[in-house]
Order: sequence, then C-alpha cells, then structure tokens
Amino acid sequence: MSTNKKRPPIDLTSRDFNSIKSDLVNYAKVHYPETFQDFTQASFGSMMIDMVAYVGDMLSFYTDYQTNETLIDSAIEAENVAQLAKQFGYKYPGASTSTGKVAIYLEVPAKSDDAGSLPDETNLPILKRGSILTSDGGASFTLIEDVDFSREDVQVTIGEDDGKKPTTYAYKAYGDIVSGIVANQTTTLLEQKKFTEIEIDDTNVTEIISVIDKNGDEFYEVEYLSQNIVFESIRNFNQSNVEDAAYIIKPKIAPRRFEVENTFSGVTKIKFGSGSEAVLNNNEFPDPASVVMEKHAKQYYTDDTFDPNKILDTDKLGVIPPVGQISIKYRKNDADNVNIPTGALTRVSSPIIAYKNSSVNPSIKTKVLETIEADNEEPISGQVRPVLTEELRVRGLNAFASQNRAVTRDDYVSLIYRMAPKFGAVKRANVVRDNSSFKRNLNIYVVSENRNGFLTTTPTTVKENLKTWLNHYRMINDTIDILDGKVVNIGIEFELISKLESNSTDVLNKAISALQDYYSNKLLMGTPFYISEIYQVLNDITEVVDTKNVKIVNKFGAGYSDSSYEIESNISADGRFIFVPEDTVLEIRYPNVDIIGVVE
Repeated sequence: MSTNKKRPPIDLTSRDFNSIKSDLVNYAKVHYPETFQDFTQASFGSMMIDMVAYVGDMLSFYTDYQTNETLIDSAIEAENVAQLAKQFGYKYPGASTSTGKVAIYLEVPAKSDDAGSLPDETNLPILKRGSILTSDGGASFTLIEDVDFSREDVQVTIGEDDGKKPTTYAYKAYGDIVSGIVANQTTTLLEQKKFTEIEIDDTNVTEIISVIDKNGDEFYEVEYLSQNIVFESIRNFNQSNVEDAAYIIKPKIAPRRFEVENTFSGVTKIKFGSGSEAVLNNNEFPDPASVVMEKHAKQYYTDDTFDPNKILDTDKLGVIPPVGQISIKYRKNDADNVNIPTGALTRVSSPIIAYKNSSVNPSIKTKVLETIEADNEEPISGQVRPVLTEELRVRGLNAFASQNRAVTRDDYVSLIYRMAPKFGAVKRANVVRDNSSFKRNLNIYVVSENRNGFLTTTPTTVKENLKTWLNHYRMINDTIDILDGKVVNIGIEFELISKLESNSTDVLNKAISALQDYYSNKLLMGTPFYISEIYQVLNDITEVVDTKNVKIVNKFGAGYSDSSYEIESNISADGRFIFVPEDTVLEIRYPNVDIIGVVE
C-alpha cells in the first residue's frame, strides 16, 4: 500500500508576509505533524518559517513593483515615467533654458559737415552672434543673431556734447539671446557601429549646436531618425524684404543626422543612424509646390503619403559616422542661470565685433568697444524646476493623443509643453475657444516661472516663439492669440481635532507638511480648486480625529502677485470647490507661511 500523501494545491493568492506564514504553518502541521510540533515564536522552526515568509513577501512586492513600473499609468519613478513618455512620443526637454530680447547700447564719434554735427556711420559695428552677455548675478547669456547698428530701425540719440555740438551719438538696437554658455567635446570613434551613441560629458545640456566628423561633414539634429528632411535658416540678403524676413527657410535632405535623448537624471546622449555612405546617393528632394498642387508644366506627384517633414526613402535611418574624431559643440546651463529680472543683464562681457568698413581707426574701435552696454527691458524667464512625475505622465499621454498635430484643446496643450527649451518655456497653459469670434479663434493663456520658482508673466519673446511654433501644427482654419494668464496667490487656513494622547505641535507639523507635499506641484490653469481634497488629506493623518474648518484666503502685498479673486463668492453651493476662471491659475507661493492651522 502506498504511503505517499496527496499534497493539496498551493494557494497562489497568498502574497504578503502574514498569509504566506500562515500557509507554511498549516502545511507543516498537515504534512509534518510528528517532525515539527513547536510553533512558538522562539523556536528554530518558527524562525525558518518567518525567513521564508519574509523572502516571499519581498519577491511578491518587487514583482508587483516592477510590473507597475512598465506601465505609464502606474509607474512612480520619474526616470521610468520619462522613458515611457518617450514611447508615447514625448521627449524629455532636458536642462532648463530661457530666451529673451536685450537692448544693446553703444556710442560712436560725431562728424561735422555743412549740415552740422552728424553720427559717423562708417564707425558703426556689427555685434556678432556668439557674443556673451552677463547679468549682475553672474548668469551668462549668448547672442543668437547679429546686431547690425547700421539698420534703419536702430534708435539714435545724442550721447555727449561739448556745450556747442554733439561729440558722440548713442545707438540702441535689439537682439535675441539664450541662456547658457557654449562648450565643446571631442570624441574618438574606434569602430563603425549601427546606432552609435555618444554621451555628453557635461550635465545640464540645453542644446546641441553642431556635430562634425573627421572629414568636416556636418550631422543635423532631427526629432527622430526616421526624419529625412531638415529646415535650414539662411541669411536673407535681399534688401527689398530683409526687414520682413531676416532668414529664409530652406528644406534640405539630411542623410547625416542624429537625434538627442535627455534623461531625467541629467544625462544627454546623441544617437546616429545605421546606414552606409550609399544612402547619400539619393539626394532628390521633391518640390513641395509640385506635390501639394497640380500645375501646368509641373511634375505632379500622386503619392498621397508625402509628408514634408518626414520624407524617408531609405530604411537605414541615417548614416553611421566614420571612424575617427567627431566634434560636438553644445550649449549648457544650470538652474541659477535661467531666469533674471528686468534690468539685471547689463554687461557685454565677451563681445565679438565686426566692421563693414575695414579702414576704421583702431583707436576708435577701442573707444566704441568700451561704450557697449546691455539692458533687458523685461524679465527673461524659462523653466527652473524640472518637470515632475505626474506632469511627465500627463504630457506623455497627451503627446500620443495629439499625433503631432493640433486639433483638440489637449493637442494644443501638449504641443505648448513640447516646444524646444531654447525657445523658452511655459509652465502653465490653457486653451479656450473664443466664442465672441466669428472664426475658429483660440485664446491661449500662458504663465511662466521666474528664478525663484514662482509663477509669473510670460515674456513677449517666448509668446512670439510659441505662436510661431503652434502655427506649424495648427489647423488651417484656426487662428491663435497668445495672452497673459492671471496668477492669484492663496493661503490655506484649517482647524483640526486631534486624539487626546497626541502632541498638538507634532500633529500640526504633520498636517502642514502633508498639505505642502500635496500642493508641491503647481495647480493647473482654469481648473477648480477642490476644498474637499484638503479635508481628505488632513483626515488621512492617523492622529487627526476630524477637520473642523478649512478656509481659502487671498494673499496680497510685497512678494505676491498683483491679481486678486473673489473667493467667497465663487465657492460652489455645497462648499466642495472654488470656481476658477479659464485664464487664471491659483498658486500657494510660500507654503511655509501660507499654510497655517490650529489643533484642538
């Protein structure tokens, strides 16, 4: 007769410490009743059961954890959310940067003729792109376009005089700047490998300016390696329309290309393609006019898959760079070098000067150079704080939904946050259909972030860049207005009832800390502020018996926004939330002092 005992099936639903331990104890009692009888906590057998249950609990936890980290809806680690968002079409923006417009001043000597004293325009210089400007706080900015002081739109006033006539004339011109400094890296490639990756040694990289291989061939940045066309900016030398368009956009096939990947940890990588030089043989570029519309005496393309942005005639995804040195020029920045207030940018620390007239006296060049000054007439702001986990999750999902075009409101919001950092950054935005317009006009309200991480008005330059950016994706019958959003500063006041055995001070500190954490991420523009959420956060604290009262108040005065809002008259009938206008965002500017409470 067989003595083998039939073993019952294992209960796979037991995954925590206590249930696993209970199953192990029952298993031992059933199958080893004579061998194992001591189930006290101090016994050796209980210790072994505890250890096995401990290991099982850990394995179960990490299995669940790792599974959750593979899904964008449940992932909690920022690095994983950023990678998952990339799969949905959203690229992490990398280090913060800011752009703006700066006024440049200089003086040139006067000359005398029969008409009197006039500026000697032969001494007018060109301040070249690449010149470095420095703020009072040490922040560095780079001029990204030439500033020609001989242009007609330059302002001219009298500088100095000798009591009878002017001796110098002061000139004022404007130029666009971007935060950060330029750096270089040279990397030696030892072999030709498909999808070669190069990691930039520096952190806080904001932009890859150029990539050139050992043969002097330039590689162009594309959004994805499947993109075969780039648009070059060529200086417009046509004097008849140069005032309207300083640069001409020209499409160009780019078999030599790379894409940039920024990680949440601050690492920047560039990746190349997988093809050989044979990819370069096909350099035909269809004329967009011929493709879009049928004309007489024009070649007409019937391929309806044509996309001017992504024309791919090869599956090699670009050229592999050759063996040898490859030179990378990039711009880097840090959080302290992003936002500056009005009037903080004063010095042209490293000017690059050129003259149209080669015969300018060297001593005059020196005098002109000594007079160069700068001034930012409005704040220069980008994004200081990194994009938080929840924002990454939402932006990734919206990027997938938008499919690289702007149709719905969420499409526009997604594209706003995807604008390249070098063009500036918007912290909060809301898109509203203008019902008063006869057209499909959209009012887009935006706010940015200043150097202290506070919400503030978006600079004019950033709004202009944003409008240009959105025009590339919007529907042809949509019109866009970029408007300033309102920032209303608020505070939270609350009353709690704690357990009798609890320390009131400790409970109060826990309550304030819990609200600070909950509202660490900025509130969204145009969304209701839910007072009921405050009750929930406070009541979830173990030592809290009940939350008696919660009050939301406006905050005014020095250091706060100038905007106000009638909170009491805009609370819902049930008292659960506050109505917020579509152009307004609420902000708890100073959580350490604007969140206060009382414990009973």
